Amino acid sequence: MESEQQTADVVVLGAGIVGVSCAYAIRERGLSVALVDRKAPGEETSYGNAGILSSASILPFNKPSLFKALPSYLGNQSAALRWSPSWTLRNIDWVLRFLANAVQSRVKPRAIALHGLIRASLNLHRDWIVRAGEPQRVRETGWLKAWRSDAVGAAKAEQAFLAEYGIKSELLDRQAISALEPNMLPVYKVGLLHSQTASVDSPGNVTKAYARMFEGAGGTVRQSEIRALLSDGDGWRVVLGDGEIRARHVVVALGPWSPDILRPLGYHVPMAFERGYHQEFTPNPNRKLLRPINDAEGSFVLAPMENGVRVTSGVELTDRDAPSNFAQLEQVVPLARGVVEFGEAVAQPWRGSRPSLPDALPMIGPAPLHSGLWLAFGNQHIGFTTGPATGAAIAAMIAGEAPSFDASAFAPSRYL
Repeated sequence: MESEQQTADVVVLGAGIVGVSCAYAIRERGLSVALVDRKAPGEETSYGNAGILSSASILPFNKPSLFKALPSYLGNQSAALRWSPSWTLRNIDWVLRFLANAVQSRVKPRAIALHGLIRASLNLHRDWIVRAGEPQRVRETGWLKAWRSDAVGAAKAEQAFLAEYGIKSELLDRQAISALEPNMLPVYKVGLLHSQTASVDSPGNVTKAYARMFEGAGGTVRQSEIRALLSDGDGWRVVLGDGEIRARHVVVALGPWSPDILRPLGYHVPMAFERGYHQEFTPNPNRKLLRPINDAEGSFVLAPMENGVRVTSGVELTDRDAPSNFAQLEQVVPLARGVVEFGEAVAQPWRGSRPSLPDALPMIGPAPLHSGLWLAFGNQHIGFTTGPATGAAIAAMIAGEAPSFDASAFAPSRYL
């Protein structure tokens, strides 16, 4: 096949939710945009999450309570966190920087930054999913965090923290939980309903719908191996497996693969890979869940999806491409079966990697050493929630405008 040469105003590398959002938001501003990935849109990390559009995910994983939990992680048997000793030794700098951000003084600045990003993103999701012709995929039923123990104090503390930022939630006892989810077994004593949170029945298909919307607006999707990113005069040349694209601007939105493409340009991204797993199971049609359930002590999420009940497991800290270890998933599936009835697996277990920086905030903005190079990655556990506003911010910056929210905390220059 003859190699294909292409030009565009902007090339977006990566067709996950962040990359697709960047491409669409930039195209809306009238620029020609090519979206490139080795896979079709929405088939990597954007596929395998719990599908939650979470208003309440303003508190990163590295928070003060992490220190209290650390002893329970040392035995490497926790459903919440498994870690590779060899990876940890090789990346001790990242681990120490991650823990340094878990102090109380670092909570509020990051929560304020994430609240602005999330609020802007949820507004865009609700608009875009209608524009994309898929409004039926959204459930405005909130999501439920639930405790098996009498954890009223923990639930009230979380509720009070969210209320500081104007985020509403409802404290529930066992009876109220049963009224909310009548098909769920009565295993939880305390619940916190995040009432301003929505969810979707297939995050992968929502990402694909946004990609189709981008194409319908005149954007180009190109599926090809990305081999190199080269500075080319006052622009860029993207070398692909089947040709190349020249552009004035390039957006790197490759999630956990972003450091690879940036390293030859002199950028050393301090990224870790919080790998996660899920498996989907045949639902009992007479015992349906109405919303995602976060089992606080079991360290898993149960989410009703288009293809069945999805069970997602906790964090695995290891190399991005290390062999799969299904121990956490195998640990939580029996617990999940004690919450709601479901049948056999409908597909093989899935694994993905969440790209995480030491402060658990994404990089959104210009690369410090090159003109026309924009970075949009590191959205860790909330990439699906925060994709649209990440894209809108990059589009505004390319146009020389300020984003609709304060994006200063996400500046790539803090690490590069």
